[in-house]
Amino acid sequence: MSVILVRYAELGLKSRMVRRRFENLLRDNMLSALAHGGVEALLHYDEGRFYVEADDTSAAVRALRRVFGVASVSIAESCSSDLREIMSKAAEYSRGRLERGQSFAVRPRREGSHPYSSMDVGREAGSAVMLANQDLDVTVDLNNPDFELYVEVRGPRAFLFDSYLDGPGGLPMGSQGKVLAVVDGDRDALAAWMMMKRGCRAIVLGEAHPLLQRYDPELRTTQGSVEGALKEDMLGVVMGLGLEDMDKVRSQRHPVPLYLPLVGMDEKEIVRRLEEMV
Repeated sequence: MSVILVRYAELGLKSRMVRRRFENLLRDNMLSALAHGGVEALLHYDEGRFYVEADDTSAAVRALRRVFGVASVSIAESCSSDLREIMSKAAEYSRGRLERGQSFAVRPRREGSHPYSSMDVGREAGSAVMLANQDLDVTVDLNNPDFELYVEVRGPRAFLFDSYLDGPGGLPMGSQGKVLAVVDGDRDALAAWMMMKRGCRAIVLGEAHPLLQRYDPELRTTQGSVEGALKEDMLGVVMGLGLEDMDKVRSQRHPVPLYLPLVGMDEKEIVRRLEEMV
């Protein structure tokens, strides 16, 4: 069975205590996303990586790529960290992925103590791939290859994959408290999304926007006025207003801060970011 490697980026800059709290929250958010996607999966964590084994790998990847805090995911094949087994797995993995006349490169990475270096992994795995595909006249090109094989050795296991799939990044949702998001269209939804990416859990004033529901399957909504919807545990109000809406901004009077994530964006950037959310 394939294993999905899940990486975070920004969390790694936190202190040990804060990082562990954020990692636990990220784990819970990933499990929630998988459950709402109808994906049965096992998830475990070890030294900066989450590992997910799912009955439906494609569906699991789709769910995980919409979890804030996830920097990237890769669908990998695993084996032991024995160098000979890595060579065998690299040869097996490359068959069917390389076409006649193509070039390739092996990108090794290693964490832990092993009787070989990362350079040894790249050299030996590359030789195994070359021998396994010698009938296809493949060549090595470390600068601009047609196919890249990533070999990540972590402790007693090695993982082989051919791509990194981006996640939304940011901080785990819920790590920075709650905000009230006034949502009446795509611009407002983008503003709420940007606050969610920074770790806030958005309570939507208005109808649930489908773009936000993709990133928070448990998205909560409320109705009425801003003053009536504000609760003591909410840290601010979020709106999708820009520089052209300064009259509306000046008219806002709330007992909590007003957040305007789109205030410095032009229309092209807003459209681009909305396309990224889909």
